[in-house]
Amino acid sequence: MLRGADWQGVRASLIAELAATLDDAARLRRETDPLAPVHGFTLEQAYEIQRASIALRHGRGEKPVGVKLGFTSRAKMVQMGVDSLIWGLLTDAMLYEEGATVPLDHFIHPRVEPELCFLTSRPIDRPLTLLEAAGYLAGVAPAMEIIDSRFRNFKFNLEDVVADNCSSAGVVVGEFSPDVGDLANRGVTMRFNGRPVAMGSTGAILGNPLRSVVQASRLASAAGLTLPAGSLIMAGAATAAEALAPGLHVSVDIGGLGRAEFTTGGAI
Repeated sequence: MLRGADWQGVRASLIAELAATLDDAARLRRETDPLAPVHGFTLEQAYEIQRASIALRHGRGEKPVGVKLGFTSRAKMVQMGVDSLIWGLLTDAMLYEEGATVPLDHFIHPRVEPELCFLTSRPIDRPLTLLEAAGYLAGVAPAMEIIDSRFRNFKFNLEDVVADNCSSAGVVVGEFSPDVGDLANRGVTMRFNGRPVAMGSTGAILGNPLRSVVQASRLASAAGLTLPAGSLIMAGAATAAEALAPGLHVSVDIGGLGRAEFTTGGAI
């Protein structure tokens, strides 16, 4: 039986191996089979794999820019068959210019979901309360996240999706507004080529999207991380995700905050 340092060495080696598998899948745009059913790692270990995978991106020169929350809406939990809030890490390579063309050949089987994106005004280095959250923010913007599970057929369990950086693949952020104080029930409409494909309310995001800032502060603190000033916090989806296809104009309108949009180019 492996004990002590021997077990730690085997565990570190396996985490590095699985992180490289997921990094290769994202980088080379190829599916992989789910990992958790074979290797049986825990949720805690899944986050270790996630961080090791993102560290490989950092090693190639990508810069950390913030965090994303996942499964903050009931619709998203139902769609993905999970029941826990999760989080992932964003890098600058995931940012796509608002209004520009997003090449679909950057992804495997991309989907898009409407969100709010917060911009921090000062470092978040401890768990915040809801009353404190707005005081740490410079603004909020309409946004969309492109998700792209690296697992075959977009099928995974909770541990797998966490290890896969919560399926995060791309972020499009609109213009920031300083109006962060009244976000609990704003209408959300996502359109493909002008046709509504998803409609909902910001209230679907934890009842109040500011709670995503609170959750992000708690999760980061538990992981020993500080979110620097200027970080992005993607609050989580307001509706279920929709599959992307070439030749789409994709937009999201959020009542009182404005619009974010992009077009899809290339082929999947």
